[in-house]
Amino acid sequence: MTLAKANHGKIPATVITGFLGAGKTTMIRNLLQNADGKRIALIINEFGDLGVDGDVLKGCGAEACSEDDIIELTNGCICCTVADDFIPTMTKLLERENRPDHIVIETSGLALPQPLVAAFNWPDIRSEVTVDGVVTVVDSAAVAAGRFADDHDKVDALRVDDDNLDHESPLEELFEDQLTAADLIVLNKTDLIDASGLKSVRDEVASRINRKPTMIEAKNGEVAAAILLGLGVGTEGEIANRKSHHEMEHEAGEEHDHDEFDSFVVELGAISDPAAFIDRLKRVIAEHDVLRLKGFADVPGKPMRLLIQAVGSRIDQYYDRAWAAGEARGTRLVVIGLHDMDEAAVRAAIAALV
Repeated sequence: MTLAKANHGKIPATVITGFLGAGKTTMIRNLLQNADGKRIALIINEFGDLGVDGDVLKGCGAEACSEDDIIELTNGCICCTVADDFIPTMTKLLERENRPDHIVIETSGLALPQPLVAAFNWPDIRSEVTVDGVVTVVDSAAVAAGRFADDHDKVDALRVDDDNLDHESPLEELFEDQLTAADLIVLNKTDLIDASGLKSVRDEVASRINRKPTMIEAKNGEVAAAILLGLGVGTEGEIANRKSHHEMEHEAGEEHDHDEFDSFVVELGAISDPAAFIDRLKRVIAEHDVLRLKGFADVPGKPMRLLIQAVGSRIDQYYDRAWAAGEARGTRLVVIGLHDMDEAAVRAAIAALV
């Protein structure tokens, strides 16, 4: 063992998970800007071909995490590509001369944290890194709106005619799986609901899991670094007791995939009237039940890109950074929805907005 390893022991890693649009990237951005001198390596896994989250974080200007410390995995959901993507990435990270003080892993909003955490038990990883904790970020406004709650009475009525009908929706299963893995649950976006709504969200989240992890409230992803990076759980040692729906299906001989969800990238020209574009985009999202939309827009006369982040019909927008020299300007949006989303219709509807 080298002197550095003897002095510092295992590198702590924090897994940050949560459904699409819960605010994971915003929380990590705040974390990097308030890291108290820690050097952080960041691994980002996105669902979709356009790496929006990594691009946002590379532009945050935080000294704690340089662009070389940000690694993007876009070959698929990290929970399904652990051996092909995650293990080699971790190995290369650990071979660096200047190793990080802490590793933060942002999973896709459609990822299961359990297989990823279990991968920390691989011998070459376990001897070097420990999972400080799993942080699950919850979009409180989405929970309050019933996004993750099926109408079970309606499903039960339908089951009279179809015994094979699944009781739980893909959204509901993922929501519960991500909560089940948590050491810390962050109820984010609490500023978007009132006190009564927040109590209902707390009760709803608590009802989804048998364990009782710590639950805190936040707005705009503002959580102190000392809270996020100081859990000290060693979650890899107990992840077998936090099985997901999909892991239990594996044990029953079923395969886990993401056929329940689709994503695609829409490329457009310049957006001359961004306010009107955003207003009409809300109607398209609502009409086609788009779960998540994110990307960048080119606004003529503006030296900076317009970042667009939509969760359902709630859309945030701001100019995040200047277009780089030689960078091709354009509008590129990732659209994510359930498998029965009509891609052609959504593409046409968005294209008609320009």
